[in-house]
Formats: sequence, structure tokens, C-alpha cells
Amino acid sequence: MFESAGRLVYRGRWTLLALTLAAAVLVAPFGLELFGRMADGGFEDPRADSTTAARWNDEWYGGHAPDVVVLYRHPSVKVRDARYKAAVHRSLRALPGRHVRAMATYWTTKSKKMVSEDGHSTYAIVTLKGDEQRAYAAIADRLRNVDNLYVSVGGSVPLLDELNDQTAADLTRAEAISMPVLLVLLVVVFGSLVAAGLPLVVGLLAVLGALVLLRLLTSVTEVSVFSLNVVTMLGLGLAIDYSLFVLKAFREEIARGATNEQAVVRTMATAGRTVAFSGLTVATALLGLLLFPQMFLRSIGLGAAAVVLVAVGAALIVLPAVLGVLGPRVNALRITPDFGPRREGGLWHSVASSVMRRPVLYLVAVSVVLVALAVPFLHVKFGNVDHRVLPAASESRRVAETLDRDFARNAMAAIDVHVLVERSFTGAPPLPGPLGQGHTPISAVTPVSPVDVRPLARRLERLPGVTDVEVAGLSQANGAVRLAVRYASDPMSDEARALVRSIRALSPEPNVRRVVVGGPTAAQLDLQDSLVATLPWMALVVCSVTGVLLFAAFGSLVLPVKALLMNVLSIGASFGVIVWAFQDGHLAAALNFTSTGSIEATVTVLILAVVFGLSMDYELFLLSRVRAEWLRTGDNTAAVAAGLQQTGGVITSAALLLLVVIGAFSTAGITIVKLLGVGMFVAIVVDATLVRALLVPASMRLMGGANWWLPRSWRAFHHRIALREAAPAPTPAPTPAPTPAPTPTSASASASASASAPAPASAPATPASALAPAPAPASALAPAPAPASAPVPRPAAGTPSGVRLPRAITPTPEDAPPAVTVNGRPAVFGADTDPVPLPAAPARPGASALPAAPAHPAVSGRPAVSAQPAARELQAEPGEHGGPGEDGGPGEDGRPRERGGPRERGERGARGESGEGAAAGEGDQAGRRVGWVRVVERRARVVRALPGGGWTWVEVDE
Repeated sequence: MFESAGRLVYRGRWTLLALTLAAAVLVAPFGLELFGRMADGGFEDPRADSTTAARWNDEWYGGHAPDVVVLYRHPSVKVRDARYKAAVHRSLRALPGRHVRAMATYWTTKSKKMVSEDGHSTYAIVTLKGDEQRAYAAIADRLRNVDNLYVSVGGSVPLLDELNDQTAADLTRAEAISMPVLLVLLVVVFGSLVAAGLPLVVGLLAVLGALVLLRLLTSVTEVSVFSLNVVTMLGLGLAIDYSLFVLKAFREEIARGATNEQAVVRTMATAGRTVAFSGLTVATALLGLLLFPQMFLRSIGLGAAAVVLVAVGAALIVLPAVLGVLGPRVNALRITPDFGPRREGGLWHSVASSVMRRPVLYLVAVSVVLVALAVPFLHVKFGNVDHRVLPAASESRRVAETLDRDFARNAMAAIDVHVLVERSFTGAPPLPGPLGQGHTPISAVTPVSPVDVRPLARRLERLPGVTDVEVAGLSQANGAVRLAVRYASDPMSDEARALVRSIRALSPEPNVRRVVVGGPTAAQLDLQDSLVATLPWMALVVCSVTGVLLFAAFGSLVLPVKALLMNVLSIGASFGVIVWAFQDGHLAAALNFTSTGSIEATVTVLILAVVFGLSMDYELFLLSRVRAEWLRTGDNTAAVAAGLQQTGGVITSAALLLLVVIGAFSTAGITIVKLLGVGMFVAIVVDATLVRALLVPASMRLMGGANWWLPRSWRAFHHRIALREAAPAPTPAPTPAPTPAPTPTSASASASASASAPAPASAPATPASALAPAPAPASALAPAPAPASAPVPRPAAGTPSGVRLPRAITPTPEDAPPAVTVNGRPAVFGADTDPVPLPAAPARPGASALPAAPAHPAVSGRPAVSAQPAARELQAEPGEHGGPGEDGGPGEDGRPRERGGPRERGERGARGESGEGAAAGEGDQAGRRVGWVRVVERRARVVRALPGGGWTWVEVDE
């Protein structure tokens, strides 16, 4: 599928680029309309009593949280002065009536709570009409136009307006900080300005996609104002990460001598497959937020999952199209010198060797460190979002803090108790009129009054911590009375929460139908109850889907469970650092925020989803490489060591680039974005160093072959749903001009031996003259695997006993095998030190088996397999039998398994098919099997399993 997608992208590359450019230009203005359309809040559960109470406040009593609070102050004149009243009322009467629905002041309500303790300050409450944001924009300047008084404006609508402005400023600053740093790092990674600029282009496309997606969401649902920075941060970071993997794979293919089309196709089949799977895993974790009823989580979850898919699409469609156009010019404008391919050894070689030698030590030490980082989370205290999410200089925040400090305690945070009173008819119900002459008139009912709730009010006054209970509103139409319960403690304190629980536990009075408790404290309790009830379902869904994806990718029941456990450790460490930094306030001065002594509960759930996806991201890249090595060698220890060594550099580079993006967004002025940024930053650092580099390899080393355990009954199911990464096929170099024949010690001698060996009639041996070796020296080709009787080479110094660390050398033209031909067709040879060979399917009945290994000619000292095209009777798609423990793959014993059981192989031999005992004289060559498979279009490979383990193969153009 990915190879076909790669061909399609290459062939339509110019069309795709033109459409992308046109779409970006057309939708950019639409995406910029997002600012001003986002909503504040969204942290409440729509089904909770506190949300019902807030709705009743708006519908029955004319408003709950004031739209605008105008704070007035004079240093010498007190509020009781008539001049003070005249100045305030003159300013308010000048407001246009089409934007203002109601106003309330100290002089209209006679409420002493609206005057400060020193008597020099008061405030007015303004309720807006129609579109609140537009109405506020129309009256904002007039509100501040008061003679001889200091005026400050706050409230929910100005707070949202400041959040919008702060979000836009934070986004601009984050991009201004991150882009130059990313460009420098990408130049260091790639050494070329062209290659370094491509991930930034893809990242900007992802940012634009995030704006457009969120703008579309505002047309169908509310979108939280906090979602912009979160979604943009994820889109930019992941787009650059995914581009890094795609770009690296493409440059390697170009270095092997591939054409532009071949490089794009192979890149999509390898890195493209892994990137798509990684993006799907991250999006799955984010979509788990849709299970929560809170608008804040739902909007961010939907927007973030969508932008992750946009980042994947940009990295797998737009970037390959650009690469198809550039080709080798992707390395143009080189800034740093080219030092050539990386040789064996280096940092990750040392790390892999050390972990493989002492897995128990690393497992215990890293686990202790992660548990220690998670310990602060044991005393976590959850709170609510308030004005303190804004910077200290924010006007809305200053107004809120002044009201809380200088006026009656919790004047804006009282506990609302809504009492629905039982009512009766005022008289006998009237008799119905004659049929067809109107409806029966509605009987009048007794009105509600404060007297109806006096017994309940007295009981409330006796509760611990209550300072006052007053009637705050009456609704005759709904038969309800609203009581405001005042208290002295902080709204998020344990005392306030205990008071809400006590009110809800009171038994109802005889004349009361229902009691509904609301207010900030009740909303926080309801929020926590909602999150606790939904979180297990989210964990079940996300873990189940992720487990199925990991099973499909790796063909193991153990690896998905282990990966989930590793994620738990990463998340725990991240949460522990968040509590230490934000709740305990240890980073308050460094990050310029005000510690509230608590952590917002919904942000914690958001961090859980984001960190889960990102932590799984890099582990997937590691396990993909480990599995490829396992399929190639059947040696778990060598596979883990090689996977760590080969992926260490690129994953570290990707993590560093993502950390730059997250670090830039952590400078935001909104505390929620800082908290999320720090949580993601810690999780990526922990995952990319302690977990992925040390803990995962150590645990896999200790578990051995059990990592790949799959019951036999599950193998057929896995084969149907398997998601495999195609093995990179070596690209043939151009065939050089004919050169003089080599010395008899090399290809000629081997060809003579081949000519003297018997061959089936239908597959005559190819003469030595048909094999034209390239002029490259014999050392350019890796030696063929030694037979079982040959001595095993001694491992290099520093390599632990029993561990084979394959070379992690970036292929370049000078490292590639020389071009040779088989029957005039360009061919490439390989052994078990080369990329994973595809297992060959047996020939059809009646087809002649290919010659045995000793009868093959040799080219440049390497065994070659030659055959006529007619011998290629059966073709298989790449990876058709590549699952662990399946046909052609390693079995549970860690060795490559032959297709079919002993009985099946014996039956094939009796019918004359290739396989064990397939032909006369081959009965002692158990385990040897050859046959053709198709690796890519117009290219085939023949594979032979050697008696001593490993494979040898040759690829030929069809």
C-alpha cells in the first residue's frame, strides 16, 4: 500500500505541490478568523448539579457570573459622597442600550458588600446583550471614561478577551523563538540548508492546518480558548519530527544511488509506514479525550487528533512530493562538511554494549529514579481554573484579586443553593367550559417567598464555616428561591469542599421538592467526580486500541503489555515533576507564574493523553528496528542491541527538535500552557533517555525470546492484520562497462566449480561468462555467512559475550556492493549482515529446484544464485511470510523457521518440490530452500537458508 502511495505521489508531485500552495493561500484568511471565536471555560460537566445551578442562575435570576465588573476607586473621596455616585451613574448611563441589558451598583442594590472595607472603592456589574464579545468591544472605552476616578475592568468577558490576546501573543513569540533554533539544529543534523528548511515548511503547513481545523470546529461546537496553543504546539512539533524520519530515509536511498522515484517509493515503504503508524497511535490517545463530557477536553482532543493526522499527511504527501522534485538536490547549499558515513562504534554502540552486559543493574537503577520522580504526585491536590492563569500584570486578574482582598470574602464565589418549593393552588380549580368553546383556564398557585426557605436557611447557618446566608433571588415562574451561602475559607480549600458536601447531605424540608447546590467549589467537586468516573473508560479504550495496533505491528502479546507499563513509568515521572514545580511552586520564579497550591484536574487528564501518545511514539521507532533485526538474526540480544544502536541518533535528534518547540511554548503567559509544556518536556526527556535508551533495552534483554511470544493459535489472526515495515531493498548501481575477467581465484574458479556440478534439466547452470563482475574490489562486498563448521569470528573489543552488534553505517555509494550481472541482468548480492531478506516460497509442483549452494558460481568471492527466468514459478509480496513464528520467520526458539512442518516438507520432497529432500542428492541438506520472490515491481530475489544459520540471496532485474 505504501509503495503504491509513493508511486502515486511521485507521479503527481507537481500537481500535489500546486494544489497545496493554492489551498494554503486560500484557507489562510479563513484560519485567522479563529481569534475571537473561541470560548472561555468548558471545564464543567454538563450533567452535574453545579452546571444545572449555573444555568438556572442565567435563565431564572438574570445572570450568574457577571459579564463585566467595573472597579472604581478614589484615594480620598468615599463611596457615600454624592459626587462619587454622580460620576459613576453618569458614565453608566452613557452606555448604548443596544449592547447593555442590565446594570447594578451599590446605590441601586444597597448592598454593603459592594463597598470596600476602607470605603474608597466600589464596583458596578454590567450584563451585556447579544454577542458578548462584540458588545464588550463596543463599550470598553466608554466604561473607562469616568471623571476623577481610577477605573479597572474585569469579569468573564474581559477575561476571555485578554485570554484571546495573550494566546495570539504567545503563539507569535513561540514561533519566533523556536524557528531559528530549529533551523540551526536541523542544519547541524543534515548539514544542508535545503534539507534543514523542509521540516520547517512542513511544520508551518501543520500550524496553518491547526488554525483552519479549529476554525471549522467553531462552526459546529464550542472550542476552548486554551486549545490553540496546545494544538499548534503538537502540530508543529510532530510535523518536524515526522519530516526528520522521512527526510533521513530519502537521503539514505539517494546515497545508495536510487533514482528519485525509487527513493520516494522506498522511503514511503519504510519510514512512511512507521510514521503513519506512529501518528495513528498518537491520534488514538488524543481521541480518548472525546469520552469526557467537558468541552475543554473534547475540543482539544478532537483538534489535536486532527492536527496530528494533518502533520502525518504533510510528512507523507507534501514532503515526498517535494523530495521527488529535488532528488539529490536535497543536499544542496551544504553548510557543514560531509564527514562520510558513520563507522562502527560511537556513543550508542557503547550504550548498547553496556546495557546488554548489565541489564539488571540498569533496570533497577532506572526504575528507582523514575519512582523517585513520581513520588511528589502522591500529595497532589486538584483545583480549578481562575484568574490566576493570566500573568500578574493582567487587568482582569488585578480586578479579581482586588475584589477578593478589599471587599467581602468570596463576594463572587458564594455557594449557591437553589430550593424548589412545593406550591398549591390558591383556590378551587375552575370547571371546564362547553366543548369547543376554549380551554380550561390555568389555576393560580401560591407565590414563593423567603419565608418558604427560612427553616432551611437556619439549618445552613449552623453548619461549620458558614458566615452568612441570604436570599439572592426569587423565581415565581419556576417556584424557586436562591440562597447565597457565605464562608471565610478559600473556595478550593478542604474546608469549603467539606461545607458543600455537608449542604448536599442535608435532608430536605417537607415543603421542598429539590435542592441543587452550585458555585465554584461545588463545580470543582463535580468535575473531579466526572473525571474519576470517565478516566477508567478512557484508559480501557486507549490501551485496548493501542495494544491491538502494537500487536498488529510486532506480532507479540508481550511487547504491547511491556510498552504500556513503560508508559506508566514515564507518565508517573512527568506528573511528579508537575506537582513539584507547579503545586509546590518550586519553578514559580523561574517560569513566572503564581502557584495556586493545586493542579487543574482537566489539564492533568490532557497531559495524560498527550504524554501517553508521545511516549509511545519513540518506543515504536525503536521496536520497529528491533523487530527487523530479530527477524533477520533470530537473536534477541543482538536485535535489541542493534536496534538501540541504529535508532539512537535519529530518535535523539527528533526528541531534541520537539523539546525546542515545547520549550518555546512553555514561555507562554497562560499558566495552563506552561503546565502542559513542562509536563510534555519532562515526559520526552525521560522517555528519550531513561526509558527508551536504558529501561526498554534492559527489560527486553532479560526477557529474551519471551518478548516475541505468540501462541500458535494466534498466528493466523496476526497474519491477517499484520502491519509490517518493508525491508529496505538495496538499489542497484548502474552497470559499468565490461572489464577483464578476474583472476581464477575469484569468480572464474567459482564458475568452474559451478559448471562441474549437476543441475536439473529444466534449470541449466549459467556459464561463467554470463556473470560479469564489477571493477570494484572484493572487499566492497560483505563476506558470505560461514558454514556451520567454520570457526565463529571473535567479537570486537567491548562487545559482551553472545552479543553481535551489526554495523550501523549509513549506506553510501562507496559502501554499496559493486554492480554485477546474472544472465546480463543487473544483480545485487547479500547475506545475513544485509537488510532483512524475504523468505522464499517453494516452487510449484513440477517446477525444477534451483541448484544447491555448493554448485553456485561465486562473484567477487561471494556465492551467487543463478537461474533462468522460467525457474521463477511463484511470486510473493514483500513480508508475506515475515511474522514472528510464522512461515519463513523466526520461531519461538529464536531461529529462522522453515515454511511448513516436517510432514509438509516431506510431502513436498516426495512430489519433487523444492524443500527438504526435494531432489535426489539433497536429502542431507535439511533446512536449505530456495525460490524466487518479488521485492518490488520488476525486481525479484532468490533466498537460500544456510545450514549454519542465516541467509544468502541475490536480486535480479526481471
